[in-house]
Amino acid sequence: MLLHVCFLLYHNASIFSLPFFFPVLEARIQQLQSDIVLDVQHAKVQLVNASKSGRGASSGKSPKNVSGWRTELLKVGQTGKGGGKDASAYKSRWMEKLIQEKTTKTKKLNLKLGIEDKPVKSRKGKLMLPGTTQKNILTKAGKKTASTSKKSKTLKNQEPTAIQADTMAGAPVAAATVPIRKAKGKGKASKEPAPEFSEARDQELAELERKTEAKAQELAEVEKLEWKLNQWAMSASPELVQDNSEARMYEGVQLSVHCYLEACVFCGDIDRAQRLLLTHHRMISRRNLLNIGLYNVMMRVWAKKGSLNQIGRMFILVEEAGLKPNLTSYCAALECMGRTPNCSPKVINRVLRQMKEDGLCVEELFRLCVFRQDERDMVLRAIHTVEPDFQPSINTVLHTFDPNNVDICHCQSLSNLPPSGESLHILAKELGNRVHNKFCIRMKSHNQMVDKLSHIYNEYAELLDFDVLPRERWWKLEAEHSSGPSLLGDNTQWPHTVVVELGTYLVDLMVKHMKVNSDILNPANDRKFIPVLYHMYTFRSNKQVGFIKPHPILTQMQQDAMETTLTFDSYVMPMLCPPVPWTSAKFGAYLLTPTKMMRTVVGANQHEILLEKCQDADLHAVLDSLNQLGNAAWRINQPLLDIIISIFNDKGNEKLDIPPPNSEAPKILRYSQQDLATYSSAEKAHLKRELVKAKKKCSEMHSLRMDALYKLSIANHMRDEVFWFPHNMDFRGRTYPCPPYFNHLGSDVTRAILVFAEGKPLGPGGLKWLKIHLVNLTGLKKRSSLAGRLEYANTIMDDILDSADNPLNVTHRLWISPDPTHFISHFPVHQDGSCNGLQHYAALGRDVIGATSVNLIPCEVPQDVYSGVAQQVEEFRVRDSEKGLKIAQVLEGFISRKVVKQTVMTVVYGVTRYGGRLQIEKRLKEVDDFPKEYVWDASHYLVQQVFSSLKEMFTGTREIQDWLTESARLIAKSGNTVEWVTPLGLPIIQPYHRTRTQMLKGTIQDLSLQITHDSKQKPDTVKQKNAFPPNFIHSLDSTHMMLTALYCYSAGLTFVSVHDCFWTHALTVDTMNKVCREQFVALHSQPILQELSNFLLQKYSTDLSFPLAITHRYHQMDSC
Repeated sequence: MLLHVCFLLYHNASIFSLPFFFPVLEARIQQLQSDIVLDVQHAKVQLVNASKSGRGASSGKSPKNVSGWRTELLKVGQTGKGGGKDASAYKSRWMEKLIQEKTTKTKKLNLKLGIEDKPVKSRKGKLMLPGTTQKNILTKAGKKTASTSKKSKTLKNQEPTAIQADTMAGAPVAAATVPIRKAKGKGKASKEPAPEFSEARDQELAELERKTEAKAQELAEVEKLEWKLNQWAMSASPELVQDNSEARMYEGVQLSVHCYLEACVFCGDIDRAQRLLLTHHRMISRRNLLNIGLYNVMMRVWAKKGSLNQIGRMFILVEEAGLKPNLTSYCAALECMGRTPNCSPKVINRVLRQMKEDGLCVEELFRLCVFRQDERDMVLRAIHTVEPDFQPSINTVLHTFDPNNVDICHCQSLSNLPPSGESLHILAKELGNRVHNKFCIRMKSHNQMVDKLSHIYNEYAELLDFDVLPRERWWKLEAEHSSGPSLLGDNTQWPHTVVVELGTYLVDLMVKHMKVNSDILNPANDRKFIPVLYHMYTFRSNKQVGFIKPHPILTQMQQDAMETTLTFDSYVMPMLCPPVPWTSAKFGAYLLTPTKMMRTVVGANQHEILLEKCQDADLHAVLDSLNQLGNAAWRINQPLLDIIISIFNDKGNEKLDIPPPNSEAPKILRYSQQDLATYSSAEKAHLKRELVKAKKKCSEMHSLRMDALYKLSIANHMRDEVFWFPHNMDFRGRTYPCPPYFNHLGSDVTRAILVFAEGKPLGPGGLKWLKIHLVNLTGLKKRSSLAGRLEYANTIMDDILDSADNPLNVTHRLWISPDPTHFISHFPVHQDGSCNGLQHYAALGRDVIGATSVNLIPCEVPQDVYSGVAQQVEEFRVRDSEKGLKIAQVLEGFISRKVVKQTVMTVVYGVTRYGGRLQIEKRLKEVDDFPKEYVWDASHYLVQQVFSSLKEMFTGTREIQDWLTESARLIAKSGNTVEWVTPLGLPIIQPYHRTRTQMLKGTIQDLSLQITHDSKQKPDTVKQKNAFPPNFIHSLDSTHMMLTALYCYSAGLTFVSVHDCFWTHALTVDTMNKVCREQFVALHSQPILQELSNFLLQKYSTDLSFPLAITHRYHQMDSC
């Protein structure tokens, strides 16, 4: 049902159109047959409950002990004699409207066909609608009919409520199995049409039948979606949803209902939203799924309409559900009173008193509530009625919003579809996310936030250079413009399953209805409509996968009409203005596009709940570090970009990491059956392996070529612009630019064409650092001191200048100036960590030998841990070779730094022996002279030696890893996920749970989703324990980077990071190095392991006992 509402939203369709709802009456009445007795008499529909259980009975009456002010609301909401109609009369309007529409439609049809419309009398002499009969439908609940059941007599004259009808709408009914007894009416039947009209009548009836079938099919799809939503609610485990706090809104069922209500309200379908809420409220099994946030959605709707009567009813429902109104509830009530002329001050005072009794403060309304449009002014108007001098204190709220005006077009997704097709899951997810983004943007416009946001942002951008933290500057501006809507977005995130199901629904429409003439390219062909897209199945890793593939005609049309430009969504491009500063975990980066501060697994929400529980001040350091990274301005190095584009157009260059086109890919040989008959089985197997290898190579080359095309196209588009990269982080705290295609975390080619927009003089030491940086990039002097690298740069200066002057016959001097100290340099200089993970382990364990290997202790020359490990592995090899081990003898001369580097670097991040063996195997295959038949044995041997070498070099590292692993195992075994808090106050949780499969039923194909983040599932013990050590080290690594960023900002430096590689101007490298080292020492001067142990004990001590010996041992070392 949510999908249908969203689809109507997307196409700006009207939900309440007469043709759409004409077949609704028949379907609704049929579905009501399962639980009720239907009696149609004189334009009245009587629903008589035949079940003894009382299912569907009204529960909306006020309880006996209802607070006086809630009852007063109901009285105030009534105007005149007709204002106090009873609830059943109010709700029956829905059914009356449907019956009236059917009656009108039937009359028009009869007039059109020439059929005389005469009233028909029932057995009791009462008039009935033409063409209708009295139906007495038996149900399974009981055999008594409406005329014999005493209980039914009490309801005989009651009209059906909308909620009763909608409650039973989800129950599938086989109408053919229901016995229907026709009434013996005394009136005459309708006259037959004249013979001369029979042919025309038959044609019109056939046309009407076709239209009815189409409408019925559309209705069936809508009812199917409604049934699915009901199934979601019924399938929820009662014991898991008894906590009705607003945090439970993030649970699957509540989230689905919440986003559905918001979508209905946005489309203007208030009745549908109200019916759904009442449906869940009246059924006890579903009422447990509701939280106060769902009731607040409808309260805000009725507050906008100024309906005090409905607000009072909603508070009664909240009390019936056993929930407690929160600030948003009271805010809606006060807003409604502010919109009601001459509202009694007595009622307003009662609301304010009730707030105090519930422990809520009026000041908190303006500090914590989210206002839309003029809601804030209406609340103030109501309060001023009883307290004329009241003024809310200006205390800036942490607000939410994002930039980029994006228009959605399915044709864009269609144009990006590769000729080989795309999996249905990926395409559906993309389309669903596009609709969700557009929905969020329209909601912001609808709530009148865009104008206020634009005004604040313009002032913020003008004063960005002031010596004030961006977050504090934004807060000050927001406080100055406190009137009007809040910038805090409270839109509910759509569940991943809903997004995918919505996308599948849209793909199904595209496959069914997007067609093209078959003769559009070849007029000789017969003209007929053919589908543009096809649904097919293929196999990937022995799994059947549904694919959407474009027709060859469409592919040819796109190639013939292909423009020389690519189209990107604005939120994947660098920003042409400074990002909005992060002021909370929800607000920052873009102006309009929804963006999360913390990236998570799709559908996971555990991190959002943790962040919401944090105190505002706890996240300030994290927010400010993200703002510092995002405020670095960039521009394109145009001369170098032109060189790279020329190489790219000239078949690329793999040595320069510029991928060649597909024309340079290996040819895929084709063999006929006759040729294959001449080969042996072994030769056929070899040919098959070569064919697979060639196809894989072609696919990889195409992927790399397209990736480079994207990056270079974006760079060329931005060549004359100054731009910014907004940042966010993953759940461990590691930061990333939001634009995915083009950023400084990319390949060397991407980094080469990016320079700082702000230039600074080289100064006394800048030229020195540029030379050292150049030598560092060559990788030729890893074991040399900085002085040695500088000397080497001076000796090859002629070659450097010649390369700069004539890279591809382009004359350009790199840094020729009479006085180099005044040369304005835009080039970022990199300072990379020495195996940063091992640095943190060595510091945690106070491991002197390990610390020396990773440059934590001063040495005459820089230490290279990778070379050290390679040297020790070589010693092991020589020893084994002397013992006669064959593989050790084969490896002579092939053990190098490059072979072991990746494994050494990733051991601290949790790589297993199996993963390490694959890494070494890949490196050995790249060595041309190494015998390929020994690759497996050699990789198996080397990975064992690398692990042994690291264990000897870093004695404390393995012990710390073992303690972290064992702690995580015990936590997961107790049924909990591992959580911790970084030294900067960022809460972290590992979202690894046991995988469950969820089937999404679809018209085009059923999708099987593997859900690994469902918090209702037990934790995945293996993932929890294996991931804890690397994730913990990653969190320390990100903490050190954030501390460095903050102190560099205080010192006025331009600072950018690629995880443990820090960038700044050549002029300020010395300052950044000093800050980096000071913050590393300050970080590890804290008792990190002891604080982690205390946190884990406090949180999990009731469930398990921790092995604390290692922790206390390192705590004692920390205090030394």
